[in-house]
Amino acid sequence: MGIGDLLGALMQSGMAPSSHQRLQNAMGGSGGGLLDSLGGMLGGKAGGGGGFGDLLSGAIGGGGSGGGLGGMLGDVLNQAGQAAGGKNNLALGGLGALAGALLGGGGKSMKGALGGGVMALLGAMAFKALKGSGQGGGRVPLGLLEPQTESDRRELETQSELVLKAMINAAKADGRIDEGEIQRIVGKLQEAGATAEDQRYVLTQMQQPMETDELILAGRRQPELGVEIFAASLMAIEVDTPAEKAYLAELASGLGLSPEVTRKVEQMVGL
Repeated sequence: MGIGDLLGALMQSGMAPSSHQRLQNAMGGSGGGLLDSLGGMLGGKAGGGGGFGDLLSGAIGGGGSGGGLGGMLGDVLNQAGQAAGGKNNLALGGLGALAGALLGGGGKSMKGALGGGVMALLGAMAFKALKGSGQGGGRVPLGLLEPQTESDRRELETQSELVLKAMINAAKADGRIDEGEIQRIVGKLQEAGATAEDQRYVLTQMQQPMETDELILAGRRQPELGVEIFAASLMAIEVDTPAEKAYLAELASGLGLSPEVTRKVEQMVGL
């Protein structure tokens, strides 16, 4: 299992009680958004990741109003598609797999695309949050693009690992990761098909000291990645303790994210 797959499995495991709800919020699944529309189109039943990718591609079409899907993500995909030279350049297959997982279908058959879906969703959030902020120049984040070269794939793997580390780092913000939580997450990883080596990697990351400086250094150089790191951190913890709130404030400040940008991300996940 590669880093991308491991990221997908970790996100699917739900690191915090609110993780899945925040994912649904970001996908527009709480009020006529993209996820709700996809569920309605398929009668509430999730198909294969490729089917969802085709459905997304057809639904957003070439229009600028979300193709009738509504919600934040539908509009963002149209705008990003225009900026990327066409919707076929976007990572729609991964988003489809993630939507399928959230709608309750696909299971292990989708696991290979879930990591790509997580990065595509985080990329869409970053694109939306940075638009008009003067902090990103309108670039489409790598995670939202379909990799074209081996170099693109390697860089996406690197960014996926940073996002995975960000989620685990945030979970340490209140001092430690509870042993019960560790066992629950490892159990979920096993269900998702993670190998013993994958599980050791995650356990090692959980047991290491905080890596906030490394995350800040990487994210500050690339505003889009900085937003993805911040957004993933919001999905990994409840943000219900002073230590967690202080950590997120420190992270946002270190990444150089403006209050406007962080506020937009918080609204997307439903905080």
